[in-house]
Amino acid sequence: MDIIVAVGTRKGLWLAHGLPDGDWKLDGPHFSMREVPAVAFAPGVTSRAGLPRLLVGVRSEHWGPGVVWAGCEPTSVWRSTDAGEHFELVRGLWEHPHRPDWAPGAGGAAVHTIVTDPADEGRVLVAMSTGGVYASDDGGGSWQPRNRGISAGFLPGEEPEYGQCVHKIAPDAAGPARLYAQNHGGVYRTDDGGKRWVSIAAGLPADFGFPVLAHPARPGVAWVVPLVADGERFPPGGRLRLHRTDDAGETWREVGEGLPEACWNAVLRDAATVLVPRPGEPAILAVGTRDGCVYVSTDEGETFGELAAHLPDVLSVRAAVLP
Repeated sequence: MDIIVAVGTRKGLWLAHGLPDGDWKLDGPHFSMREVPAVAFAPGVTSRAGLPRLLVGVRSEHWGPGVVWAGCEPTSVWRSTDAGEHFELVRGLWEHPHRPDWAPGAGGAAVHTIVTDPADEGRVLVAMSTGGVYASDDGGGSWQPRNRGISAGFLPGEEPEYGQCVHKIAPDAAGPARLYAQNHGGVYRTDDGGKRWVSIAAGLPADFGFPVLAHPARPGVAWVVPLVADGERFPPGGRLRLHRTDDAGETWREVGEGLPEACWNAVLRDAATVLVPRPGEPAILAVGTRDGCVYVSTDEGETFGELAAHLPDVLSVRAAVLP
């Protein structure tokens, strides 16, 4: 069984091919000297050669943004109904009355996460920084904020209806009602599709970070990558580690043996991915760092080995099984 890992960096795209426990062959750079902030494998769609179709978001300071994925900057969502051949703007979000108040975070003003409901094609959640989580039940025609319970410590007064700086959300394998959120300060879970969020940060060494991953097949299993704080964006103690929950955030434990011990870099929101190669097999995790290293785990995050080093700043990582 071959795995392909797509690594988007500040200066191009690299593709790694290999066996989970074997050697990896690195191919690249593609889109040389262009920023690749988002990569995704289109589910169930293959190329003429029978390979998984890879969608790549490419940005160039000289040529302008290349839009090939649904969420982009400035804060907007685009929808394709033909596997990425053509896109149209989702005007319900673009024309939302809250738009004038959505401010860019440090990573820009973008919709960075989109979560769809496999059982209801009209239901979709998005997360943006800053702005928070918004939900649509009519395929993007109308949108409502879904941030109750998520903190916004950088804003004065009581908890706002919207304006939170949500860094990433991930759906639990239990179903579309349960999701996890890594906030700009705080880790949260919702069990009702975002109508109410509760803190699950107790037991973590820090509640700041960017990615959150949920196991695709095992309910209640999720991972975060803690950083000390927004003003100190380092792993606690300089030890890059993941923390894993097996009970939907009630408890956490440190995992990630093999990750660097003296590391002062971050893992960005899309620079981590989880894949279950076949039903019943352990999940494969891959994470990339801002110093250009990519690490892979074949045992659900317990241990990691190095896939690549000395790449540019890693922005996005995704993986798929090759036929």
